[in-house]
Amino acid sequence: MKIEKLYETAKDTAERIWELTPEERLYEGGGWIPTTLTLKPEENFQKFYGFGGALTESSGYVLSRLPSQIRKQAIDAYYNPKCGNGYRYARIHMNSCDFSLENWACVPEKDETLKSFSMDRTDKYISPLAMEVQKAARNEGSDVQFLMSPWSPPLWMKDNGDMNHGGHLLDCYRELWAQYFVTFINKMAERDIKISFVTIQNEPAAVQTWDSCEYSATEEGEFAAKYLGPALEKAGLGDVKIYIWDHNRDLALERLEESLKVPGTEKYVAGLAFHWYSGDQYDNIKEIARRYPDIDLIFTEGCIEGGPRNGAWFTGERYAHNIINDLKSGCTKWIDWNIVLDMKGGPNHVGNYCDAPILADVADGTLHFQSSYYYIGHFSRFIKPGAVRLGSDFFSWMTPATVSGHLTDEAETVAFKNPDGTIILIVTNRTEADLAFEFKIETSGKTETAKLRDWEQARTEGSKNTDGLFLKCPPRAIQTWILK
Repeated sequence: MKIEKLYETAKDTAERIWELTPEERLYEGGGWIPTTLTLKPEENFQKFYGFGGALTESSGYVLSRLPSQIRKQAIDAYYNPKCGNGYRYARIHMNSCDFSLENWACVPEKDETLKSFSMDRTDKYISPLAMEVQKAARNEGSDVQFLMSPWSPPLWMKDNGDMNHGGHLLDCYRELWAQYFVTFINKMAERDIKISFVTIQNEPAAVQTWDSCEYSATEEGEFAAKYLGPALEKAGLGDVKIYIWDHNRDLALERLEESLKVPGTEKYVAGLAFHWYSGDQYDNIKEIARRYPDIDLIFTEGCIEGGPRNGAWFTGERYAHNIINDLKSGCTKWIDWNIVLDMKGGPNHVGNYCDAPILADVADGTLHFQSSYYYIGHFSRFIKPGAVRLGSDFFSWMTPATVSGHLTDEAETVAFKNPDGTIILIVTNRTEADLAFEFKIETSGKTETAKLRDWEQARTEGSKNTDGLFLKCPPRAIQTWILK
């Protein structure tokens, strides 16, 4: 097995996802190398299908205010598989969310027939953006699958009479709310936007100052099994997959177990969606993957909270840490939050400003690509749909503090085998020093040294390391190694 290509993004350089020869990252420093990266191609785990982002009203609004060529640049940067990050998924919201210009609903006034159902607000910024991202992908032979999530039913369907501040769906409207899903999905299909997945409720355990609605785990299971699943099936939409939870990792396992106690959920619940805001808690996701192999695990939202971080580097590192560990926990799809926000991190109708991988200055019509955009690209551009995760581990006798003095700094890795047989190995280094490591491959119980494409030429006379393959990752950097 040989290393064929290498792509790298590092904090202290101007290059982003730039290709360099693997030989340029040979470590020739000599001495004892206490860190080993081992690739285990015979260890096969879940298949992975791709990355995506959220097409919120706010993202659509910001993009609508940019010159057409700049708007196209932003969309291509995400959804064009040839010149961008090759996203294959998009999340949209039914009714308003916090990243909307205000509260709104497709049926704002009480109408138990849903005859007044209107797509006017959806069609202002969301539908056009969905069509544009779909076009960007299709022009290059790819496609986009859409996930739809509601943040709140119309206020008249809720016990608090408010789209914000939590509240609950009134029991008498559960059947009508399921039909609301069906109506929205059908109307999006009329716009050539096929909804492939739905979540029952965004963050059902949170009472937010913005659009929100509470569900217990049992209530989610009941809504899926007794109302939404049968309604979709009756409408000929049985292929639309239903996901529960759509909230943080911390309670994911116990919520799933409670929901699955409801009779009928096994027929209609395809998977569990989760976010990152409560912290790492990856063991919960791993345990779900272990106990419930038929439950699909999809990451549906994460962002840097508290406003924009234009030019920050830690944002990309946070993304890489989460992506690597979610993928190593069994995740099959990974969807980011807003694809584009303005320089305030909005608009957001309650001031809940956040960062995005691309920030847009609408005053001068410019885009600002953040480190998070490039870090995501190191995964999304190279891991192809249907890739199988392989075993890979870092092992080191050296504490992180030995390198940079910071105990929390570390290196991480994940590997995949694409359908064409190429192996994608991603390495991150969050320390302030070169990460030197020996690269080994473990097959049939034996460990062998990997080779470079020009291995013999690379082992020049006088090389201090001739017994193995010693590589390095620069400080605060991410690398994508491609092997065949």
